[in-house]
Amino acid sequence: MRASQFRTSTLTPRVKLWALVFVAGALLALFSLSLKVFAQQESPRQALVLSVDGAIGPATMDYVTRGIRRAERESAGLVVIEMDTPGGLMDSMREIIKTILASDVPVATYVSPQGARAASAGTYILYGSHIAAMAPATNLGSATPVQMGGLPGSTEPESPSESAPEESSEDTDQSESADKRRGNTAMERKVLEDAVSYIRGLAERHGRNADWAEEAVREAVNLGATEALERNVVNVVVPNLRALLSEIDGRTVRMAAGDRVLETAQLELVRAE
Repeated sequence: MRASQFRTSTLTPRVKLWALVFVAGALLALFSLSLKVFAQQESPRQALVLSVDGAIGPATMDYVTRGIRRAERESAGLVVIEMDTPGGLMDSMREIIKTILASDVPVATYVSPQGARAASAGTYILYGSHIAAMAPATNLGSATPVQMGGLPGSTEPESPSESAPEESSEDTDQSESADKRRGNTAMERKVLEDAVSYIRGLAERHGRNADWAEEAVREAVNLGATEALERNVVNVVVPNLRALLSEIDGRTVRMAAGDRVLETAQLELVRAE
């Protein structure tokens, strides 16, 4: 009986010790979490600004992709693509848009500064972004699928000497030439229809004017900023980046994982190199 009481009395302090260790560990974890939350509150979240100035190609694609990946790693609140472009390569454009659509961070494309444009490939990127914005006195459009060097399948115009048939040419030569022209026309039509379907899909995803988007592809039409806003082609027209963050704050955008309400008014603007 005494031995049993002795064993019980020696185990009790050990239990108390482990209980104290457990409580101390829990308090330490809670304290560390509180410090982390406090640090996040002290350091404002960022809006990472990427600058696209010039033709869109593989280098631009790599730059934008790296910028969006960085924003995801740093838990940025927004990526802004500040754009002034005459257009560029279809493949690079599509890769940029795929990265935007898959991004965990909302992406706003902003045609800026005043006098800038988002032509051709730039129009598609604008339509593919979660927020489409323009500065005053900017324009977009001319979205016919022309790559650098011409439409896929197109040929250079014949010179006068090449166009004049030789006296010894056979009817079969003329037939082959006509077949080649028909083949080029069919290829151009396929590329055009693919581009129309693509930009309409982007417009419908973000609730923007799909009919005008199709017209920009088929007829190469353009719009200025004011009319683009009136026709629901873009979301906002603002004079600068800070105004952009204020204007889109509280808006709901469609992300890959579902709808998200933007909290941008207090974001710190940081430019990527």
